[in-house]
Amino acid sequence: MYINNFENSNRKFVSSAGHFKVLEYMRDMSVSGQNAEQEYYMSRMNVHRRQLVVEMDGKNTLIMQAGAMQWTAGNINISTGVKGVGDFMGKMFKGAVTKESAVKPEYSGVGVVVFEPTYKFIIFQDVSQWGTGMVIEDGMFLACDGTVKHNIVSRKNLSSAMLGGEGLFNLSLSGNGIAVLESKVPMDELIEIQLVNDELKVDGSFAVAWSADLQFTVEKSTKSLLGSAASGEGLVNVYRGTGKVLLSPV
Repeated sequence: MYINNFENSNRKFVSSAGHFKVLEYMRDMSVSGQNAEQEYYMSRMNVHRRQLVVEMDGKNTLIMQAGAMQWTAGNINISTGVKGVGDFMGKMFKGAVTKESAVKPEYSGVGVVVFEPTYKFIIFQDVSQWGTGMVIEDGMFLACDGTVKHNIVSRKNLSSAMLGGEGLFNLSLSGNGIAVLESKVPMDELIEIQLVNDELKVDGSFAVAWSADLQFTVEKSTKSLLGSAASGEGLVNVYRGTGKVLLSPV
């Protein structure tokens, strides 16, 4: 099998991790006269189409967000991973509470898997570098190696669940392998904070990923409720313990 004109002067692979690569369009050429001006300025502001490309060697497996595949080439097999009605209902519940697809198909075989284009940024994370696991913001999961385990975690206290702005349930990834996330901001703008028996206070839901080991609560920004109101900060999200947090500036 030969794939020609995959990479050219306008379409280049810009990053990679393990079996994953990101194909980025330097500018959108499939445009009409009505939106050509808009597309031009989008490209000038680093708004590009990007596609995730995965090379399958017969040894690795791939788990992806349902509906994200655009095309495959080669001897690629797809399974749903559903083990019965009970398992399907459980996956439906998990999908409903995390804004992720209920069923995440698993791909295996030898060939190439190409994802649907996105204007979001595609970032890679080595799950093994997050201790017992990483918790991610709803809707960010795109794909991962088949060796990565994924499950749903809930808030451990009422304050974080009701007031944290991060949702009652989140997807947690653990084990070994690469996780691929869709982000509204590039990796260059994400701030990584490593805590060692310390705490981080964030005024808003700017954390896009955090270590599963960290304790997450919502607290007053000052000792008193009146002081918190007067400071203009009110309630803040607090992460305590040892682990990492990825913060977005917007």
